[in-house]
Amino acid sequence: MVNSSEPADRNSSHDSNLGDEDFNLTAIGGTNLWFDQGFTRLVYLFAVITVAVLLLMSWVILHEALPAIKQFGLGFLWGQDWDTGNQIFGALPYIYGTLVSSAIAILFAVPIGIAVALVTSENFLPPSLRTTLAFVVELIAAIPSVIIGLWAIFVFIPVLEPLQKWLASTFKWIPLFNTEDPSGTNILTAGIILAIMILPTMAAITRDVLMAIPKELRSASMALGGTRWETIFRVLLPTGFSGIVSAAMLALGRALGETMAVTMVIGNSAQISASLLNPGYTIPSVLANEFAEAEPGLHIGALSYLALILFGLTLAVNIGAVLLVKWVGRKNK
Repeated sequence: MVNSSEPADRNSSHDSNLGDEDFNLTAIGGTNLWFDQGFTRLVYLFAVITVAVLLLMSWVILHEALPAIKQFGLGFLWGQDWDTGNQIFGALPYIYGTLVSSAIAILFAVPIGIAVALVTSENFLPPSLRTTLAFVVELIAAIPSVIIGLWAIFVFIPVLEPLQKWLASTFKWIPLFNTEDPSGTNILTAGIILAIMILPTMAAITRDVLMAIPKELRSASMALGGTRWETIFRVLLPTGFSGIVSAAMLALGRALGETMAVTMVIGNSAQISASLLNPGYTIPSVLANEFAEAEPGLHIGALSYLALILFGLTLAVNIGAVLLVKWVGRKNK
């Protein structure tokens, strides 16, 4: 009896001394291997270099913007005049055009991107067709923006212009479409082109998020009597909410900074109008159009000030996305 119980006692005493970290093979961190130590330090170095480059970019832009910051202060943000001859500059029309065109792009790209991700991740279609569709959508991201701009000028705008004229004539009592004779190059066109450009980012990341959700969640939902659409809207999308928000913010970041395609279709008119059928201007567009010929001093400073504002907008969007994900996570607990 003693001999038979002794191994069991040894095993129990040995197991009681084991913690969770003893079963985690990555807890040691490879401290005994010089190769692992070198790789860890290399990763730390790359992380430090990334932060250093970001800080250096910020410092350079801030240094170039200092003349305009000292001259105009915060009044530059709501100034509406841009007169290079008299050295009077204001950023509000460009901020407005950037935010409105990006908002239109997100308004179109998010639902369409989620729909594409659902079709290419769920078994609505045969696997070969799902893979082909996902590849074709992602292929849009490989098209240079100037090519999309040319396509918009020669193909998309002629098709869209009659629709815009119909909107202006039928719904002119709505401020969003209150334009006498829209020409096709306006904020609405720029927003739709931006939506096309950011759609691959939104769809691809959302698809990866949905495919990473365990299949057991789908099976459990349907086993409890949920339909396919109830499973999608009450289980899959809430589960992947943080990843979908990240995809939307990454897509929005590209929309805020897109230059060539927007410059070719937005009309490049520094005005603030409630109508989406009027021309507009964005911060990247004015930087592309004027920076090469800008005179040193206040003009360069004003353009750099615009770049600093764009950097701040992008940073604020990402911070807002992180706070939104955390708030929803706390609410769902």
